[in-house]
Amino acid sequence: MDAARLLEDYARGDFFLATAHRTILGSGVSHELTGTDETLLAERVRDALADASAPIAAGVLPFDTVAGGGTPGRLVVPESVRFTGAAHPSVDRLARREVGRPVRVAGVPEGRRHVDAVARAIAALDERGLRKVVLARAVDLEFADAVEPEAILHNLVKDNATGYTFAAGLPGGRTLVGASPELLLSRQGDRVVSHPHAGSMPRSADPVIDRENGQALLASRKDHIEHAVLAEAVVEALRPYCRKLDAPDLPELVSTPTMWHLGTTVTGELADRDVTALHLAAALHPTPAICGTPTDSARELVTELEPFERGYYAGAVGWVDAEGDGEWAVTIRCAEVAERSLRLYAGGGIVPESDPGAELDETSAKFATLATAMGLPREWLTGL
Repeated sequence: MDAARLLEDYARGDFFLATAHRTILGSGVSHELTGTDETLLAERVRDALADASAPIAAGVLPFDTVAGGGTPGRLVVPESVRFTGAAHPSVDRLARREVGRPVRVAGVPEGRRHVDAVARAIAALDERGLRKVVLARAVDLEFADAVEPEAILHNLVKDNATGYTFAAGLPGGRTLVGASPELLLSRQGDRVVSHPHAGSMPRSADPVIDRENGQALLASRKDHIEHAVLAEAVVEALRPYCRKLDAPDLPELVSTPTMWHLGTTVTGELADRDVTALHLAAALHPTPAICGTPTDSARELVTELEPFERGYYAGAVGWVDAEGDGEWAVTIRCAEVAERSLRLYAGGGIVPESDPGAELDETSAKFATLATAMGLPREWLTGL
């Protein structure tokens, strides 16, 4: 069975994840587990898998991980699970699917208000002793007819040969769908890997400009400062769980179809096999890549400056098996799909060297991942 078949078989409410190495489709719900305490949720999942016939539990964690918060993590033990190899090249033979044009598009907040929020965030960094905060904005799209997450996922998988392309059911019949470049955590046996991303620059269709953008990112002091905050935090979060840890001194240049990023591959050797991939994901999340540092102060500032609740944006999506192995990606470059509407999300890291106008442009560039999958011109989402 190839990945193209799994993609064609995906239906709203299923769990789907395509990575550079494997494709997973979990269909139906044998058992559902929800909760706002992620450590307790990880324990409940382990107990459920010990008695389950399906090999994995899969789902999403929210951005707000404070125990007792309003948005619960949601994992399911599927009724059936199918695994196969990488999605590409088998999905290349599939035709793109139509998503439809929206009848209304609105920025939340509007672009100029996001610029103002970034300026306020920069001023607050020193006042509150923050090294970094991540501010996001959203775009709401409404449609005359029903929106099919199947079509959006189909096109995202075709567009993204690397990274983590996903769809996961949410409470209330909604679907989270996206294509994230960022691995939060994978565990296989005693080997642990995290690949945090921070620092961004848009890709260009002009190969000369594209190459220049990548080199500019590598040379950017602002982006290296932002990335260093993240890499240090990931290492420190993993240190209590690993007998060995390795992280390069300098980040590498990472590309997606729409963005350049700085990335660092952190590897470790797990000290205790009872610590599952979900336990580790909960310990890491939220990283400075999507919240800031110090975490509690950054989360408080995010709540003050963003005019919406993030829900499952900037959370985590993935799976864990009965042996504790699994894989979790950060839920960025994503959209929340309701019956006739979508909400797209994009954010950027704010440090003292940030420029508010450039931060607005960065979020617009990041919306391109979903805009392309939906067949929308980038101008539809630029400057909203």
